[in-house]
Amino acid sequence: MRAETSDKAEIVTQMLFGECYEVVAKDGNWMRVQLATDGYQGWIDHKQHNPVSVAYYQEWRAVQHPRAMDLVQVVTHNDTRIPIGIGSYLPFFDGMNIRVEADKMMYSSRASNPSAAATNAQLVKVAHNFIKAPYLWGGKSIFGIDCSGFTQQVFGVCGYQLPRDAYQQVSHGEEVHFVTQAQPGDLAYFSNDEGRIIHVGIVLEGQTIIHAHGEVRIDTLDHNGIYNADRKRYSHNLRIIKRITF
Repeated sequence: MRAETSDKAEIVTQMLFGECYEVVAKDGNWMRVQLATDGYQGWIDHKQHNPVSVAYYQEWRAVQHPRAMDLVQVVTHNDTRIPIGIGSYLPFFDGMNIRVEADKMMYSSRASNPSAAATNAQLVKVAHNFIKAPYLWGGKSIFGIDCSGFTQQVFGVCGYQLPRDAYQQVSHGEEVHFVTQAQPGDLAYFSNDEGRIIHVGIVLEGQTIIHAHGEVRIDTLDHNGIYNADRKRYSHNLRIIKRITF
């Protein structure tokens, strides 16, 4: 999904397999769409448009769908194999098949259980699956992801829908007042010199943090911020830590 009606325009976010959206505007061969999951808007080429009925869209929005748990897997429809990545939606998954409109597609790998409350240990385990995923502005897949796309996907797989951007995500959860009181699974937010939230990551044990910065990586976290041992300097200034209860 792009900021403007051009293949050269900035990527603002991405859609994952199985995700639904509404078309809110059209401009030539481009459609402005709004994601049903987080309300984010952007432009897609009409060749990427896969329409569904209003009835299916409303049915899709009424339930919480399982998510793919493996880094890369496929769904099979007749003789077609469709590659999907971790965090992809599995609409109306029955343990063997997903359903898009009347079409059934086979999925035979691991899926999340949206009806079960996730633990911090499970959340941290999901986060580790993304290590070494390359950084991509606007990305939210294993093949390219930004800092808030990373946290959104990890929490989404665990059954909690965060907004898309870090400055939006910071409104969720309860404040943890000291970094020494942070627990694995807490969200740490970082600001620029003007005080604007520009970065987010997930706290791990031993005052470390996993975040997307060049790649999804683990660095040291203290009351000043994130310390990058490779570069021997702080890369981000800590603003606040929040805890989300599932």
